[in-house]
Amino acid sequence: MKAILELHYLQNFAPSNLNRDDTGSPKDAYFGGTRRARVSSQSFKRAMRMDFRERGTVTRDELGERTKRAHEEIARLLHSEHRRDLGAATTAAAAALGGLGLPVKEGKSEYLLFLGRDELNKVADLINTHWEALNEGNADTGGKKAKSKKTALPGDLAKELNKALDGPRAVDVALFGRMLADLPDKNADAAAQVAHAISTHAMRGREFDFYTAVDDLKPTDTAGADMLGTVEFGSATYYRYACVDLQKLLDNLGGDVDLAARGLRAFLEASIFAAPTGKQNTFAAHNAPGLMLQVVREDASPRNLANAFEKAVREKEGFVRPSMKALAEELTRQDAIFGDAGRGRYVNAVDDSDIDGLSERKESVQALIDATVADAEAILNTLKAAQK
Repeated sequence: MKAILELHYLQNFAPSNLNRDDTGSPKDAYFGGTRRARVSSQSFKRAMRMDFRERGTVTRDELGERTKRAHEEIARLLHSEHRRDLGAATTAAAAALGGLGLPVKEGKSEYLLFLGRDELNKVADLINTHWEALNEGNADTGGKKAKSKKTALPGDLAKELNKALDGPRAVDVALFGRMLADLPDKNADAAAQVAHAISTHAMRGREFDFYTAVDDLKPTDTAGADMLGTVEFGSATYYRYACVDLQKLLDNLGGDVDLAARGLRAFLEASIFAAPTGKQNTFAAHNAPGLMLQVVREDASPRNLANAFEKAVREKEGFVRPSMKALAEELTRQDAIFGDAGRGRYVNAVDDSDIDGLSERKESVQALIDATVADAEAILNTLKAAQK
């Protein structure tokens, strides 16, 4: 049984530069023959992961760390939990990661490692258990260039460390996946897919803010600026889409229905309240979504509704309301053609009107999330029962 949760949001951001390219310009893309404003999925996912940590729906121990400095965090755990010398612990942690095929070179891993807090704790505990054996070889890889891709470890420590990376993943690892190039069997396929947000309308030429600054301690002459520059910005109404494979999420979390349900709640909360932070000190574009549609479907394939905006929305009535109408019409058309409409609910944060073509309206974000999670949790319990 294929069970999915889908999000369809419309979000109107005021002038901003939330996600810029290598030249500092707001990102864009061509769609339907016109250039659209774009915010990358990576920037939204990063914002969501950071929101997980702040909201408390899932605990820090149920989340992961994406870092090149995993050996430093393991060393910190050895120092704080097991009273090991920090320098020796850093060397031991680097040696342990090298034994797994994840060498530390010049104080960092070769690439970002996405490891759950539980996995980091298990590795630290194993190093502490095998402390004497691990330090006998005096494998000094911390801060120095590793001589080989994989360093030798004493006894069965390599097998035990490898096993420490098995089992249930952290919530954010389970949702967004990970790739460990040197340990492919520890990779995790993402349960969640997040699309790049694109504007529902054509993007007009970017605008430039010319700014100046004056030295506060400058003598009496205040003529002229002591710093000047420009920053690009734009505004747009974006269509955002994401979907979660409920079976994959449950599998990634080792069959833990409660954790999967709380992970979904954290995902839904962050999808609404978290946003990329680029240039926010300059623009403060803290604009919540205007339309939030959440759909739970069974025995169905995902449906991105971006084609509702293949023909760019016109600005006669602004962009948000025409975009809401176009999205509802596309959803109705696809449900009629493909079936499997599922159970959908929405919140209209723009005005008090109902939206033709959308199903059950909720009056608050909390009510929307509660209802969606309840539906998803019932499906997760069914999936869990079918595995027994």
